Amino acid sequence: MSLQSLRAKFYRELEPAAWPGNGLSPVNTALVVLIIIAVVQAVLDTEPTITKGREQFFADLEFGIGLVFLVEYVCRLWIAVDNPRFNSSRFPRLRYALSPIAIVDFLAVVPALFAFGGAPTLMLRFFRILRILRLAKLGRMSHAWDDIRHAFYDKRHEFGLVLGLLVLTVLLSGSLMYFAEGVAQPEKFGSIPRALWWAIITMTTIGYGDTYPITELGKILGGLIAIMGVMMIALPTGIFASSFTEAMERRRQKDKEAGREP
Repeated sequence: MSLQSLRAKFYRELEPAAWPGNGLSPVNTALVVLIIIAVVQAVLDTEPTITKGREQFFADLEFGIGLVFLVEYVCRLWIAVDNPRFNSSRFPRLRYALSPIAIVDFLAVVPALFAFGGAPTLMLRFFRILRILRLAKLGRMSHAWDDIRHAFYDKRHEFGLVLGLLVLTVLLSGSLMYFAEGVAQPEKFGSIPRALWWAIITMTTIGYGDTYPITELGKILGGLIAIMGVMMIALPTGIFASSFTEAMERRRQKDKEAGREP
């Protein structure tokens, strides 16, 4: 078997779009299982009552997972020249290495390159969190992730408009609460930046309860702002829901035309 045909075989196994059958290739199926195991291990590794007495097991498991991901990363760099997304470039492997999904692949390898035992506490926590990002590697394996990406991209102008409207509404709400409550509660509403904290948590319907209006005007404005918050949250939700449905329908139609099962 020539090197080129071997690379083509690896490409079919590792690139979901190149796999001729339905679903994922055996290699990618195994990688999905490994990603899930890696994330579960990363979560459990933060609980001392679980890891106590098993430190070596968790360290060996992390090293083994990192080694597999390193081999996968190197293989994906190798096959980048066969990928239509990158082979039109003069340096396809470099273009792949700088792509978002390749950066995720690299970040999946980084934690295994460091000895956790000798790392400072803050750095240790950082790398533990970094391991959770391995879950993002599932993005290339799932059509749903593509549908979500297309849904956001197709409605990017609408989302931009809603975001601008949300910023304007939050700023207006903070200004009104500064006017209504600034004298009564100078520590909480004594300036527009202070009042913006209340506006943000109210508009997003979180409502911590640590800051609230006490004047009659403030309560009236607070009620109106809270209602506007519910409406503002509903706007992007409705836009995304319709766009996501359209993206799914397009993919199903494309799969049907290609003779693949959805």
